[in-house]
Amino acid sequence: MSDTLQSVSGGALADASNAAWTDRYTHAVMDTFGPPQRVLVRGEGAYVWDADGRRYLDLLAGIAVNALGHAHPTLTAAISAQLGTLGHVSNFFATPTQIGLAERLLHLAGAPEGSRVFFTNSGTEAVEAAFKMARRNAGDDGTRTRVLALEGGFHGRSMGALALTAKVAYREPFEPLPGGVEHVPFGDTAALDEAFSPEAVAERGGVAAFVVEPLQGEAGVRPLPPGYLAHARRLTAEAGALLVLDEVQTGVGRTGSWFAFQQPEIGGGVVPDVVTVAKGLGGGFPVGAAIAFGERAATLLGRGQHGTTFGGNPVAAAAGLATLGVIERDGLLENVRRVGAVLASEIEAAGNPLVAGVRGRGLLLAVQLTRPVAADVAAAALEAGFVVNAVAPDAIRLAPPLILTADQARDVARFFAAVTVPASADRES
Repeated sequence: MSDTLQSVSGGALADASNAAWTDRYTHAVMDTFGPPQRVLVRGEGAYVWDADGRRYLDLLAGIAVNALGHAHPTLTAAISAQLGTLGHVSNFFATPTQIGLAERLLHLAGAPEGSRVFFTNSGTEAVEAAFKMARRNAGDDGTRTRVLALEGGFHGRSMGALALTAKVAYREPFEPLPGGVEHVPFGDTAALDEAFSPEAVAERGGVAAFVVEPLQGEAGVRPLPPGYLAHARRLTAEAGALLVLDEVQTGVGRTGSWFAFQQPEIGGGVVPDVVTVAKGLGGGFPVGAAIAFGERAATLLGRGQHGTTFGGNPVAAAAGLATLGVIERDGLLENVRRVGAVLASEIEAAGNPLVAGVRGRGLLLAVQLTRPVAADVAAAALEAGFVVNAVAPDAIRLAPPLILTADQARDVARFFAAVTVPASADRES
């Protein structure tokens, strides 16, 4: 084994500090994320440890990825067993794990007869597949040329997904982006009505798809108003447009149901045309999917019109099956609902004047602050042994593993009860 590999995987790892690893990082990794807050070396359950030996309660889970926490024995065994049998094949061939995961997703999503799955490696790629499906939904006369998305939405950073993403700072350096995308105000049914109106269609073209998150994650965990998705479903159905639900962050049990749209107060009983999923699906192993509901959506992409090298490979599919199996076996949907309620209620009940409230569903929550000091609160949390995310200047995102316990949630609440930030720290960043 080379010295470099030995220093990463062998005993030398214990001798390297956060500072030493961070220095190496700055000389080896592109500066697209800024300096790492810590260098993490191992995890177990809902905890991670850094290179200096400090332990942290992981309340971000790799941004809603590590659904089962870290080093889950069932997941690691499934990945190891599959890799020891068959690690990768091209998509000229199929594998039992690929087929089994597709069938499982269709069942959990409640997809009707004729539905199909396209596997990807990430949420961004799942959205790219949905975007291409939207382009194929132009209609027989080719007049459905517009794709709608919401202001505040985040759908990924590749060029197609970025066109759907509304944040100017992400978009401007890479314009011109793929055209035909319009952003409408968040939760505004009148604005959505206008986008589908005969006048808008005559002036700007028909609508091919509406892409929307049931809860906007990167915008600060903002749930759509009750009834909004049902209204969008009526408009898209009348127009022949696809209703595409981006559940990359909200799917796989994160909100307390398999998918957020399945919750009556969010989905209102809608049946979408496409659902994109990733993040928690592999429990930490990269896997994503675009689930097409019904024969019409499932046949928009024909042979040769889309592809991927690694999407649906047997190891990723085994990880997905293991993750879904553990969630069901261990009753984690109920745990998400129960522990999420404890986490939200106890943070709110703590009475810290810095905390205005908590919003979200299940274990996808935002702690709304009364001042724009989220970065300082996140830094204080890290020093206190909690990994959180300053998702907005005045909001902290919590997306812990689905295995989080009520006692761990109360530890988090105690931190929010006590945290203080000097007035001089207020900033819009």
